[in-house]
Amino acid sequence: MSAHFPQAQVGDALPTLVLPPVTRHMLALYCGASGDHNPLHTDIDFARQAGLPDVIAHGMLNMALLGRLLTRWAPQSRLREYGVRFTGQVGIGDVLTCTGTITAIREQDGERRACLMLDARKQDGQLALQGDAQIALD
Repeated sequence: MSAHFPQAQVGDALPTLVLPPVTRHMLALYCGASGDHNPLHTDIDFARQAGLPDVIAHGMLNMALLGRLLTRWAPQSRLREYGVRFTGQVGIGDVLTCTGTITAIREQDGERRACLMLDARKQDGQLALQGDAQIALD
């Protein structure tokens, strides 16, 4: 599960993470857990009135799903920074494939850190999120 951090090098790829399809049940559970009850995420009629074909996943749920790529590679306690830019909507049935690459290794605050570029793409290749993160290597 954890990387062999002494060997981490610029250009190394994190193991790809392919997530299960987004479901209405997943959105309902996230809605309850997060307190985000925006009907765009749960009410198909409301979503259609807004011009969407169906409900869409919460942006922060998508961010959390991409974050799983990081926590499968390194313990959460090593995560120092994580941010994303939302670039596309994720809907029911979409399958996200999450990838990451080490773009730099640097010293910061007395730690050796890997700087990562991340992305999550839908099954059609459309980019849904782009992100970056820093992981303490030692």
